[in-house]
Amino acid sequence: MQRHWTLDDIDWARFDARLASPDLIKVIKTAAMVERNGADYGKYLCNVFRDDPAFCAAVDEWAAEEEQHGLALGRWAELADPNFSLNASFAQFLAMYQIPVDATESVRGSLGAELCARCVVETGTSSFYSAIRDTVEEPVLKQICKNIAADEFRHYRLFYDHMQRYFSGSPRERWQRLMVAITRFRETSDDEIASAYHAGNALTAPYDRVSSTDEYGARSFGFYQERHVRRAGHMFAQAAGFSPEGWMAKLLTQVLWLIIRRRGEKYRAVFAAA
Repeated sequence: MQRHWTLDDIDWARFDARLASPDLIKVIKTAAMVERNGADYGKYLCNVFRDDPAFCAAVDEWAAEEEQHGLALGRWAELADPNFSLNASFAQFLAMYQIPVDATESVRGSLGAELCARCVVETGTSSFYSAIRDTVEEPVLKQICKNIAADEFRHYRLFYDHMQRYFSGSPRERWQRLMVAITRFRETSDDEIASAYHAGNALTAPYDRVSSTDEYGARSFGFYQERHVRRAGHMFAQAAGFSPEGWMAKLLTQVLWLIIRRRGEKYRAVFAAA
């Protein structure tokens, strides 16, 4: 088994503060909050899948890797902003946003739907870190995002392979999976990202989900290029039960790219006006 990368594998000495813009730092602080919360997601999934020990063993490894992503991004943010404390900001984030770790049933309605939703999350994160990797010039962050993106593609396959055990593949089921996938995609504007942005950037104004979402979106959507969205569209279609090379994948890619471009323009406009 190939050894997984660690924080010691990152060439921290190459950090170049000149290439770490204030807007980029804010995005990475936000991402560090969400990624470090992998431990709680792992607890939730193992509670829900308590009768599937093989999957729970895989989830334990997944959660540890997710938490390491947060530690790597947080350490980079601490280099970029000496006033930033990952531990302090993460504590504030946990006070603002809680995963239902004690749940015994999936919030998605079924175990298969839960895994479909996880595939959508990994689709988003793999494309997001790929987009940052291909855009930024700061060498340490580029290395971190390259490693994280590779992990997230592998995590997608993990959840997808286990999901196959919970679905029969019927046409009706395929459309149900599509609705789960769409619902999970729409939740990217919920309190998790907004709270992570607020806590990660130590905002002093009272928490406001809309303004935090706008500020985060204005800074993050510009990383995406069409090729990143194209791959995400293929993965999204596959998670929903369609061919990753078929008409649905092409349609989803066009829709995703349109949404990302329009949201980016909207958020940038709102941010500029503010």
